[in-house]
Amino acid sequence: MSIPSSLTAGPFVSLVLIKKRYLIFYIYLIWVSLFTIQLEFWWYWDLLYESKFIHFITFLPLLIFLMYLTLVFVSLLNAKLLLVIVNLIHKPNEGVFMRKSNNKFGKDYRYWCMRSVIKRWPIWLSHKFPLPFLDNICFKLFGIRTKYSNSLFEAWVDTEFLEFGKEVVLGQGSIIQSSVIMGNLLIIRKTIIEDNVKIGAHSVVMPGTIIRRNAILAASSMTTIGQELEDDWIYLGVPAKKFKENVFYEENLEEIIEKQMHDVEKIRKEYEKLYTKRYDKDL
Repeated sequence: MSIPSSLTAGPFVSLVLIKKRYLIFYIYLIWVSLFTIQLEFWWYWDLLYESKFIHFITFLPLLIFLMYLTLVFVSLLNAKLLLVIVNLIHKPNEGVFMRKSNNKFGKDYRYWCMRSVIKRWPIWLSHKFPLPFLDNICFKLFGIRTKYSNSLFEAWVDTEFLEFGKEVVLGQGSIIQSSVIMGNLLIIRKTIIEDNVKIGAHSVVMPGTIIRRNAILAASSMTTIGQELEDDWIYLGVPAKKFKENVFYEENLEEIIEKQMHDVEKIRKEYEKLYTKRYDKDL
């Protein structure tokens, strides 16, 4: 059975793990967050222990909601603290790095894996919440520039070296990357998506891509590493190429659409010519 994109998309980190000892970060974050809500529940039980049982049952749903928020924020704050410490030891860098864990050339790769492990638990918790504001808080704590007006979480979105403008819309199942593994290389490049950008479903934005204002990346398209998409243009294809100017922000657009819609017969004929033409009639 297929899984809706809304249940599988969202912020993502790599599952690559080069050293098992990095799991200690994961275990610590789970333990400290669960321990906190255990104390919260104990306080609630102690407060209402001598009260009527109905009081305990009545307010328990509210407590569960508050406990979940506590779980998220405790894990986020502890993850942020760990990331600050790790980044002081080795600052995250852009570039092309070797995927080797046993020498100095693999240092950036090792710390990239470490950051991914630290982020996984709070990101997973934040995205399971039915409202997207926790995802945005998660992004902001991890240093990603974004706005609450953006619709980002129907896509798979990386969690570092990203910058979003305002009114950005990502289509279902699209992938926004700032890092990618290619063979024995790890490539990390900052990805920038400016104001009013629309990215179609199942498109892939590779690391280092810069998408300027009012640009559109059509569905099932793919940029190249470091590609720049000009403002006010529609791009499509693999790799993405200029298709035509974006007229969806022109003045009097509603009047233009209304005028065209009066000639319904003409629109129907164009549709049939493009989508219902039979190519097998001569066979």
